Amino acid sequence: MMKKNIVKVAAGMLAALSLTITGCSKFLDINENPTKAVDVDPSYLLPSSQANIGMAIGNHFQVYGGIYSQYWTQDISSSQYRNIEQVNLDPASFDRPWQFLYAGALQDLQVIVDKANTKRLEQYAGISELLKAYSYQVLTDAFGDIPLRDAIKAGSQDILAPSYDAQEMVYDSIFAMIDRGLALIDPASTAKPAKDDLIFGGNMGNWEAFGNTLKLRAYLRLLKVDSAFAAQGIASLAGRTFLTSDAKITYVSTGGSQNPLFAEILGLGRTQNLIASSTTVDQMNALNDPRVFTFYRTTPDTFGIAGIPQGSYRTQWDYNFSAPNTAVGAYGQNDSSALAPVKFISAAESYFLQAEAAAHGYIPGDAKALYQQGITASFTAYNVAPGNYITNAVAAFPATGTEAQVKAIITQKYFAMCGNQNFEAWTEWRRTGYPSFLVRSQASVLPAGQMPQRLLYPNAEITRNPKFPGAKLAYDKVWWDAN
Repeated sequence: MMKKNIVKVAAGMLAALSLTITGCSKFLDINENPTKAVDVDPSYLLPSSQANIGMAIGNHFQVYGGIYSQYWTQDISSSQYRNIEQVNLDPASFDRPWQFLYAGALQDLQVIVDKANTKRLEQYAGISELLKAYSYQVLTDAFGDIPLRDAIKAGSQDILAPSYDAQEMVYDSIFAMIDRGLALIDPASTAKPAKDDLIFGGNMGNWEAFGNTLKLRAYLRLLKVDSAFAAQGIASLAGRTFLTSDAKITYVSTGGSQNPLFAEILGLGRTQNLIASSTTVDQMNALNDPRVFTFYRTTPDTFGIAGIPQGSYRTQWDYNFSAPNTAVGAYGQNDSSALAPVKFISAAESYFLQAEAAAHGYIPGDAKALYQQGITASFTAYNVAPGNYITNAVAAFPATGTEAQVKAIITQKYFAMCGNQNFEAWTEWRRTGYPSFLVRSQASVLPAGQMPQRLLYPNAEITRNPKFPGAKLAYDKVWWDAN
């Protein structure tokens, strides 16, 4: 009961903020006046910050990632996400997630770190450093260069015109934050968070594994721009513990505490703006992947799963097509969508990260076995019987060739992330070029041959920050994207 109440207080109020991606809303009092948060106990700030991160990655970035990774496309009978499908982006659309992560999460997390003067508060601070690293990685992977050194100051003072830091420096800081967080975390400590930790319920061993997994993710992100640094960093993680369970926030069905994407759909009168993209559906159907029935709803005529070509919402199709299913929180016609979790890092992703590192020879381990564990973890997470799918997929794993093995690993990671880690799936496609079957959206307004490669800086930064470094185009690649 206590955890449910905390979800209502933290996630619930935030769900109400998301009537639409660019809708009007109001932050908690502790975030309206930056000086107030200093005196709030970390047991209140931690769930609030976690819920803010969940709101950004589980709603705003989930939609952009879902369309750009081509799990979803714009429904033909509605229009909410047509500008996203067209890659005709409005900077004002990014004000909300930017605010959720900076003012809502990072500010509170820094207050917790600044207050770490007891053993109990050190555990909160350790978690906070890891969540800071996670948030900054999401931000820099989305936008490129971002404010970091001037973004959040001690005492939670508001910085109205922060300078921007280069992505390379941001990643250096991410590694430093993870190291500080891991140094503070003590899995044996009894002085730690409990139900106020919405992700792991105070299990510090899981937080230690989260930090190691996040560090592995970050090193792999840099593999094509600084291979020697990345390889050395990955090798240093040999023997560490990595996540074997999902790092996620679980929501409830009562008003104001639902999955954030479902809450937005609910606020729009249950309008179903997202439908299945044939890019993903056709691939999963061809492989007889039973998860397709979990990630998408069956059509009323064939009792199968069908999508439409990416960006073809102007066409009137003569068949019924599928919507995202309740398991991923995007089916607005069924309240079960309210219960869908927001995953920060999944167990499946953890195994696939390790498989890729092992395929390169950077850490000891059997890449094929870790690949199999990644697929298995995805099926287990959704309680789907795999049939012979895993056996067939593992049998097809290339016996030799690092690049061929990486392609197989990232492609299966892509299927595992369908509808539940959309932004990360798009980011991994940008990093690796896999899966290789993504197509140009029929609605895209980008120049010929171009695909979306980043999100745009928020309008508030463009118009109000005199240190804003200049606008980017949606097809400008971020620093680590060497494809």
